[in-house]
Amino acid sequence: MVKHIVMWKLKDFAEGADKAANALKMKQKLESCAQLVPGTLKFEVKLPEPGLEATYDIVLYSEFDSKESLDAYADHPVHVAVKPFIGAVRSERQCMDYHA
Repeated sequence: MVKHIVMWKLKDFAEGADKAANALKMKQKLESCAQLVPGTLKFEVKLPEPGLEATYDIVLYSEFDSKESLDAYADHPVHVAVKPFIGAVRSERQCMDYHA
């Protein structure tokens, strides 16, 4: 199994919207990628929750049955189409993939 975790900090204003609106839009776009490829075991997109610590604005936690499934997800046209919006609204990105 391969875990794929990505965290983003968003710009205060981008693409004609504020951070909160862009976070919701980004969450929806990412959630549309949840069932793109066989081998996706888990796919969660979360925003900070009041009362809990958060140093990033949005997180993707996903699990794939293999590196090949993760690669298929990364190269899928729907996922690739989400990237320009994310690139326009994010100020920082952290990612880690690892075998579990």
